Amino acid sequence: MTQQHLNEWIKKIHAVSRLGLAYAVNEYDAERYRQLQQIANEMLQQLTEQPVEFIEGYFSDKKEYITPKVDIRAVVFNEDNEILLVKEKADGLWSLPGGWADIGYTPNETAVNEVREETGLEVVPTKLLAVLDKRCHPHPPEADYVYKIFIECALTGGSFTSSFDILDKGFFAEDALPPLSLQRVLPAQIELMFKYLYSPYKHAVID
Repeated sequence: MTQQHLNEWIKKIHAVSRLGLAYAVNEYDAERYRQLQQIANEMLQQLTEQPVEFIEGYFSDKKEYITPKVDIRAVVFNEDNEILLVKEKADGLWSLPGGWADIGYTPNETAVNEVREETGLEVVPTKLLAVLDKRCHPHPPEADYVYKIFIECALTGGSFTSSFDILDKGFFAEDALPPLSLQRVLPAQIELMFKYLYSPYKHAVID
C-alpha cells in the first residue's frame, strides 16, 4: 500500500469514528469509536510527521458530518502562452493562484479574489477546466480530504503587487516551470492546463 492509499484509509477511519461518536446510542459504542479515533490520529501523526497534539486539535472541533474541503485554483495565461504562478510563503515553492473556497463566494468569485489578492492582477473567469479528487493524484499526505477546482480566467488588467503570504509571482513557459508546491499542484496538472490552452474545446476533466 502506498503512502497515498494509507493516507486515504486513515481519513476514512477518522470519518467513520466521527460519525460513530455523533450517533452512538450508548457509552460502550462511544468508547470504541474514541479508540478508533485515537488510532487514526496516531497513524496520521506517523504519516504526516505532525505532532499528535496538532492532529487531535485539528479534528477536535469537527463535530459535524465530515465532508471534503474545496480548493480553487485560477488558471491564467498571458499573450505569450505562459502560465501565472505564485511562490508560496508557506513552503517557498510555486503554485497556481488560489486557496480554500470561502463561504459566501461562488467558485468564480473565489478564483477572481485569489488572483487579485495574491498577484494584483484582474481576471474574468471563462471556463471550468477540472474538478479533481486529491486522493486520485499523487499529492503528499495531509489531514484534509480535498476536491480541487481549476478555473480558466482571462487576464483583463492590473499589475503585480505584494501580498503577505506570497513571496513572488510571474508567468512561466511550459518548459521552464519553477519548483512546484506539490501539496497544491502537480506537474501533471500544470501539463493538463496547457492542454486546454492548445485545445480550447477540450471537455472538463472530472474525477
